[in-house]
Amino acid sequence: MTNSVPPTPPIDQPTWQQPPPARPQLRRSGTDRMIGGVAGGLAEYSGIDPVLWRVGFVGLTIAGGAGFVVYLLLWALMPAGPLPEGEEPSPLEQFVAGIHARLSGRPTPPA
Repeated sequence: MTNSVPPTPPIDQPTWQQPPPARPQLRRSGTDRMIGGVAGGLAEYSGIDPVLWRVGFVGLTIAGGAGFVVYLLLWALMPAGPLPEGEEPSPLEQFVAGIHARLSGRPTPPA
């Protein structure tokens, strides 16, 4: 038996040993939006192209109307992401923010 010192691990660990990057918070997109930013927010969160999310919502809407209902629910339940610099929320966006605040129990954001 020998009393040898075990080798030190390398400083740069392989990528499979590093922790996964932090997943972004699920929010409606402030930049990638056509109607409410739901598809853009889902795309940022999941890494799936927003066009595929939009096609999925349209397909569900044509197949029975569920896509429209799911989109509206997500629009009301998902918090809004930050808007680009200098852009103000539209009156519809302020209305949805009020609905989100009432549903989540948070105070209504200032207009």
